Amino acid sequence: MILQIIIRYAIHIISAMMGVIAFSAIFHAPKSEYLACGFTGTVGWLTYCIARDLGIDVIICNFIATTVLTLIARIIVIIRRNPITVYLVPGIFPLVPGAGIYYTAYYLFTGYPQIALTKGIETIEVAGAITMGIIFGSFIAYEYFRQQREFRRLMKD
Repeated sequence: MILQIIIRYAIHIISAMMGVIAFSAIFHAPKSEYLACGFTGTVGWLTYCIARDLGIDVIICNFIATTVLTLIARIIVIIRRNPITVYLVPGIFPLVPGAGIYYTAYYLFTGYPQIALTKGIETIEVAGAITMGIIFGSFIAYEYFRQQREFRRLMKD
């Protein structure tokens, strides 16, 4: 039982890492940053998988995973001194609702408009959750660094 869980998560980790690194190459991220991009995306995907396994709704899972991914990307930005888009854009790749878009179009063209509408709305909700996760994660990082600057300014006085 535990071995199955470990193997399943190992497959998720390896797949996410390979996918994000491949997307980093397509996105023309610096070659020296491929592993950092892969790490960012893998942490986001692993967060999503754990939240999903805990029974959390898909939309909330995407929000949580994107928030964590944004915070990790922000930390790596400080360490590696690159723009956040180098890590954030490829890192989001595993969370993008590509299957939702596909199934929306599939059901629309095969004559099931009600199912297509349901899938389309869910896909838009997931995309919105990803957007809100980026905003929320960026806000948390911004507030943290603002408080750190304020604290340093007060300590100088």
